Amino acid sequence: MATTIRRSRARPARARAEASPGRETAARGYVLREHRIGDIGWVIRRQGMLYAQEYGWDGRFEALVAEIAARFIQRFKPEWERAWIAEIDGEIVGSVFLVRKSPRVAQLRMLYVEPKARGLGIGARLTDECIQWARARGYRRLTLWTNDVLVSARRIYVAAGFKLIGEEPHHSFGHDMVGQYWDLTL
Repeated sequence: MATTIRRSRARPARARAEASPGRETAARGYVLREHRIGDIGWVIRRQGMLYAQEYGWDGRFEALVAEIAARFIQRFKPEWERAWIAEIDGEIVGSVFLVRKSPRVAQLRMLYVEPKARGLGIGARLTDECIQWARARGYRRLTLWTNDVLVSARRIYVAAGFKLIGEEPHHSFGHDMVGQYWDLTL
């Protein structure tokens, strides 16, 4: 069952801070909701295009996103996993996935925010949703993999309390990069 949770922009800041997580905030409000049919394909397309434009990554990145997304849909366990879609005025502007790695470990996957929606706190909010949801499900650790060139995402992870636990150079998507493994004890 998909639910949409909204927060009015007219509420005082203190009331917004005390309200349950998620929701509509900032001068340009946004809404976080669960994924629906069609969202996953859209996320694959946008991430492929966005990372090609911003980092010059080739089609193998889009293929990786498609593989991760397909596994998410095929193996989806709603009691343990979730995808959040961020929207502004009905338009998708970001997303994140939380998948089960083991009974005690969840993985944050494919966080992204559209360029026009950056600076609104959407990336941090999506990350916080994953953390809170993972805690509520009894996970003990939240892990993620990223690349060192994704500086804005890494800032979000550090602010949320993730710790860098390892790095390794790799050649992917047409570039030499450094992959990073991050963990958060819940």
